Amino acid sequence: MRIGKQDAPFTSICTSDAHSINVRGMDLCEEVIGKVDFTSYFWMLVTGTLPTPTQLFFCNAVLAAIAEHGLVPSVVASRMTYAAAPEAFHGAVAAGLLGCGSVVLGSAEVAGRFYAECVEATEATGANASDIAKEKIIALRAEKKAIPGFGHPQHSDGDPRANLLLRLAEEHGIVGKHIGMLYAIRDVLPDAIGRALPINVNGAIPAVMLDVGFPLAALKGISLLARTASIIAHLQEETERPIGFIMSGAAAGQIEFVPS
Repeated sequence: MRIGKQDAPFTSICTSDAHSINVRGMDLCEEVIGKVDFTSYFWMLVTGTLPTPTQLFFCNAVLAAIAEHGLVPSVVASRMTYAAAPEAFHGAVAAGLLGCGSVVLGSAEVAGRFYAECVEATEATGANASDIAKEKIIALRAEKKAIPGFGHPQHSDGDPRANLLLRLAEEHGIVGKHIGMLYAIRDVLPDAIGRALPINVNGAIPAVMLDVGFPLAALKGISLLARTASIIAHLQEETERPIGFIMSGAAAGQIEFVPS
């Protein structure tokens, strides 16, 4: 039974023979290993071309920005999974990444798609960014949805990671239509919803990455790659100073049982 389109049976990422491995047109052993840093290799794998110095700089910056933020849900899930199944290190990593969604960790993708949609609307209608931003925000609020990339439960006065990334974008001259739309949304929020909200890191990351040419469809990969590094660090610590069952016990102690 045929499922989905089956008219493009090829890949452009990698091929190999008995003597060589070719990745995106480059010989892995002759041109990549020991010569191309991992972030550049990641960019090349995703896009098909090596990054420019500016693209490399910002890819490194956003990966560092989103990798670690303490005992967040992805880390808690990983450490508790490892506590229960120490033979499955890979399963513990996967447990943390499986929760990469629209609320935590994967929210950069949601924000990026929203900004791209707003930019597309301005280009299609000729309206200014502020008008489109306000229209889209009002539509979100009518559906009781959050404004993607804004607000933070801890950094209520402004997310320091977002502030730095956006300052670097200004300094490097890469502010384009997506960062511009991010600023337009920020500026109309008081009028649209009655209060200001700070830009968070998951607002800054997609705006910056889209403006330096990273593909929209792969935005979630930034968060997944970065958080994988963090999860591995937490699991290494779990092997030496386990807290998985402590967290499990603390969670049970905080939840009251109510008969149904």
